[in-house]
Amino acid sequence: MADGISDRSGSDVGIGITGIAGPGGGTPEKPVGTVAIAVKTPSGAQVRTFQFLGGRDMVKFQSAQAAMNMLRLMLLNA
Repeated sequence: MADGISDRSGSDVGIGITGIAGPGGGTPEKPVGTVAIAVKTPSGAQVRTFQFLGGRDMVKFQSAQAAMNMLRLMLLNA
């Protein structure tokens, strides 16, 4: 997803977020709050899986914050 958005937009960076924000859709293997985030920069790509707590709005907020922090750290270490 991060590669795709970077390619389609012509940007050097791309972020992809997918997961189960709730309230439904969770399974024992992938409970509500499971989120995968991919970040691509010119120096490389990173993918992490998180388990966030809270309702749908909190999971979405925490996902966005984590994605921006991943991007920030990757750009600082480039």
